[in-house]
Amino acid sequence: MCVDLHTHSVYSDGTATPSQLISMAVAGGLTGFALTDHDTVEGVQEAMVLGEEQGIAVISGLELSARHGEGCIHILGYGVDVENLQLAEGLAQLQEGRTERNLKILAKLNGLGIAITSEETERLSGCGQTGRPHIARLLLAKGYVQTLNQAFTLYLGRNKAAWCDRFAYSAAETIAIIHEAGGVAVLAHPGIIDPELKAQPQLIRELAERHLDGVEIYYPGHNFKMIQLFSGLAKQHRLLVTGGSDYHGDSRIKGLAGKATGFFPPDSIMEQIRDRLRVSRTPTPEVLHHADHTCC
Repeated sequence: MCVDLHTHSVYSDGTATPSQLISMAVAGGLTGFALTDHDTVEGVQEAMVLGEEQGIAVISGLELSARHGEGCIHILGYGVDVENLQLAEGLAQLQEGRTERNLKILAKLNGLGIAITSEETERLSGCGQTGRPHIARLLLAKGYVQTLNQAFTLYLGRNKAAWCDRFAYSAAETIAIIHEAGGVAVLAHPGIIDPELKAQPQLIRELAERHLDGVEIYYPGHNFKMIQLFSGLAKQHRLLVTGGSDYHGDSRIKGLAGKATGFFPPDSIMEQIRDRLRVSRTPTPEVLHHADHTCC
């Protein structure tokens, strides 16, 4: 039995609705599921209601970009109260930052002779937030690139022709926001931060000192060496271990965890998260005090 605690829907940069994702999870025999859209909890209630109707355990979730040092990391939040006021305020600030960044990217693309408008990107994103993946899909649809990957390597990736920073909280602030909303904070896909695995020991130690709760170990991009390292670091710092597919509906991942991908995060991680949620936490004092909030 396995779970998938890292997925994305049309409410951020995924292509499937929460209903479609729940149906996929049930069909794949998953026992637990979390919708972790970027900087939003818009689809969470829908997923939880559908999960209850279809007999699969669903926990609330989201994925936040955060600054740490000179770079950007992603932090997953599980078990958050989606109606929490501070969470809502934090998400509103992040979403405003996304909107401002999108306009800057489009201005750069227009300056390069690429005719893409904000109205086109918003139509493509539909009910969800607009981000770089939507701009990449438009670049592909209009023939400016041959693949989605090329859109990032030529224009949208860090330091490429149309790259722009955006607002993000520090890692400490992000963890605190998740805790204020009653959730647990988990470092997402640490393997992609440094494929040579030199940065992760110090990173995870520093985040643990800032009250990180867990590390995403079971991830399609993690090899055996990575899983061994992150498991050891999690044990050393008394952190939860979690896992998920990071499914967006595109070519990066073929499907949710389970038989479709041959990737099986154990269902025991769901209960470990619930156990941690039962333990009351004191929020850290480092909430919303840093001056430089630019990030990926």
